[in-house]
Formats: sequence, structure tokens, C-alpha cells
Amino acid sequence: MAERDTRHVDRELVGEPHVAGRRVSVRQVRALVEERGVDPETVADRYDLDVADVYHAPAYYHDHPREMRDLVAEREAAMETVRASIDRPEDVDPDAVGDVRVAVSP
Repeated sequence: MAERDTRHVDRELVGEPHVAGRRVSVRQVRALVEERGVDPETVADRYDLDVADVYHAPAYYHDHPREMRDLVAEREAAMETVRASIDRPEDVDPDAVGDVRVAVSP
């Protein structure tokens, strides 16, 4: 676990709130801790953060709900634009998961 001054949340990197001095976003830390149930100490070790930073990220997320909703909407709109720009056959659904078999020649 890193032993240094507690960082704060910053927006200078890729326009998304993240732990200052690191490339780990507030949303990523929150998802690991709250959605996936990863222990905060494990997240701190994995990303070389102070445990306080790991606890501060979800707090920031919940303290700024409008900013987080707007960010998610912005990211989803960008992904939709990218999906629409991909040239693929009409019968191919990129979101479909199916039985994919590959023929192997002897």
C-alpha cells in the first residue's frame, strides 16, 4: 500500500474525475468497491493508492450525482457514435453473443 499524502480528485486527465496523480478514475474505483465488492485495501494495493483515496473516490461519485450522470451519458453517446460509424454487414449484430465455431483444417 502506498504511503504518501492523500490525493484529491482531479479532472485534468481525459476530462473525467480521477485520483490526482493517477490514471484511475472515480467511476473505476467506485465500480470496483461498490459493484464488484473488491476490498478497498486490495484496490489501494493494485493501483498504488492510499486507502483514503479509495474511500474518497466513491464519496466524490455520490457527492456529484449530476456530474456523474452527465459523464455516463456523454460516454454512452460517444460509444453510440463509434458503433454507428463501424462498417459491417447488415446481418451482423456486434452486441449479440452466440455460438461461434471456427473451422480448423487438418
